[in-house]
Amino acid sequence: MTYFLPEPAFKHDQPLRIGILLINLGTPEAPTAGAVRPYLKEFLSDRRVVEIPRAVWWPILNGVILNTRPKQSAEKYASIWQPEGSPLKMHTEQLSRFLVEELRQRSPYPLQVEYAMRYGQPNVAGALGRLKAQGCDRILVLPLYPQYAASSAGTALDAVFRILLHTRNVPDIRTVRHFHDHPGYIDALKQSIERYWAEHDRADILLMSFHGVPRYTLDKGDPYHCECHKTGRLLAEALNLKPEQYRLTFQSRFGKAEWLKPYTAATLEELGRAKTGRLDVICPGFVADCLETLEEIAMEGKATFLNAGGGDFRYIPALNSRPAWVSALADIVIEQLSGWLPDAWSQESEERQLRERHQRAQNMSK
Repeated sequence: MTYFLPEPAFKHDQPLRIGILLINLGTPEAPTAGAVRPYLKEFLSDRRVVEIPRAVWWPILNGVILNTRPKQSAEKYASIWQPEGSPLKMHTEQLSRFLVEELRQRSPYPLQVEYAMRYGQPNVAGALGRLKAQGCDRILVLPLYPQYAASSAGTALDAVFRILLHTRNVPDIRTVRHFHDHPGYIDALKQSIERYWAEHDRADILLMSFHGVPRYTLDKGDPYHCECHKTGRLLAEALNLKPEQYRLTFQSRFGKAEWLKPYTAATLEELGRAKTGRLDVICPGFVADCLETLEEIAMEGKATFLNAGGGDFRYIPALNSRPAWVSALADIVIEQLSGWLPDAWSQESEERQLRERHQRAQNMSK
């Protein structure tokens, strides 16, 4: 087996392009234990996701977790699965299509957009290969995680760099590590909540639930905790919320170690016992609805709140492919492409340059 991946055939008359690679977390191919098991194995084998020494973690993962969790997880996936498939994949694919349309309105230069999943399909290697085959010699990598964490955006970038390590003709690469405080992202969240409140009335408390990570990651230098709080503060300010009108929590705790607090589940129970009349929950760390939002929050979280004595529980959907979010994402992309996008471009001038280049190549071969 050769060290380098095969390169697409070079053509003198193929135009060079700029590519945008969106990367989301991933999803199993089907809501079955057989499909969930390889997905979980890939995910939980990632050293950025689980930092436990391999000698300790490997027997636990292969001997216990992968023999018990797939069936449990498959049942949860089945509860949210759509006729089109995984909600996460469906929303990410739709977002990429809408982004192409938005960018066409912003710039005449034809930008190529692909999306990939860090775990599962479509994978990063395939997406990078498609961009290179389309002539992309410059690629912007944009993990779809607003707040940076080593276990999310960090590992998405790992996947890209790992492919580049085996790439002979490496393209120029730019990366977006986070957009937790980008004005367009905050405004898209604000518009989503205000539109929901206009249709369903305002809640007594807005709960902002972010995905959790182990507490030790904060101590070791991961900025995720601080970026979540900045997002929460900026969103609360945009909505003119008083401190008593919102809460910020962390969900998806796994294992016995301490994770970032306060925990979402414990807070939902607390608010339920306090007889909170109307609670709205939004998950600003997820730009697309997925298992963690649709099952863990909208189903399990709702049951926790109501069983504890709470009143009305409502989950506000993720940004998915809302127009304000598509526009904000296009803003982020264009800002990051500064210096790459040509000041002036036309199809006619490009075709003329390609003909001239092709003719020069033919003359040199004589």
